[in-house]
Amino acid sequence: MLATAALRAQTADLDLVIRHVLAGLGHGIHAGRERGAGVEFSEYRAYAPGDEWRRVDWKLLARADRYYVREAERDSHVAVWLLLDASASMAEPSRRLPGVDKLGCARTVLACVAAIAQRQGDAFGLVVAGGDRMAVTPAARGPRQMHRVLAQLQRAQAGGGLPDATAVRSSLHFARAPSLVFAVSDALEWPSPLSEALLRLRAMHHDVRLLCLQTEAEVAGRFAAGTGYRDPETMDAAAGLHRYDAAAQAGYRAARAAHFDSVAAACRQRDVPLQMASIEDPVGPLLRNWLKRAGRA
Repeated sequence: MLATAALRAQTADLDLVIRHVLAGLGHGIHAGRERGAGVEFSEYRAYAPGDEWRRVDWKLLARADRYYVREAERDSHVAVWLLLDASASMAEPSRRLPGVDKLGCARTVLACVAAIAQRQGDAFGLVVAGGDRMAVTPAARGPRQMHRVLAQLQRAQAGGGLPDATAVRSSLHFARAPSLVFAVSDALEWPSPLSEALLRLRAMHHDVRLLCLQTEAEVAGRFAAGTGYRDPETMDAAAGLHRYDAAAQAGYRAARAAHFDSVAAACRQRDVPLQMASIEDPVGPLLRNWLKRAGRA
């Protein structure tokens, strides 16, 4: 099944991955308002796996011999925002599955959320934080917006550090309107201007949901003994070199546990649903669990 991390590494076609991940998912981002007043027909689009059968236009099927779905404009001002951490640490690869890394997993998950938003008729936009800057794709609706967002996700490369507080504040202009914010990060830099912005958005009554991605090696502390490791986001090449040996494993695990305990505590305090996941996990169940956890917020 293409939804597995191993097979996902074999294709760069996000649209193809989305179709397989969402097939049978049957899950929305929020309660839709497809029936009743305030819903107007917008356009037709080709049926895709995961679409509800009640939205298929059967008369058009009889004429064209193809399945088409009716898109509708909603009487809603809520926008869905996708936030991608593209700092250098997101290039961390899986030690078990060649071709799989944090950024690729994050791309896939956010592309699936974008596809769900598009099918629900929601406006959605993208913010990529990496290379010490923020790149914003303004929120809009429809298939063309989906193409724009997928192109930007595909173009994103992991590098540099997270932007500073000034860059983050200037980019989060969407905070003026009610929003659902789906953020994907490894949360290794916490607190940071980006994490503070997410918590501030939640305090402003936006619906903020955080997915924290890790590798199995990071979780278990399984790294090659005696090898030197350097923080990829450190600008000084002479700094940040660490030797990992048996004596360092206990210290690493204790430091890691303390760090993510503080991340979880901050999220609980601000009522931000936090989902921890490994990039080696199949994307379908990962996405389903994230949406379910977020739905309880």
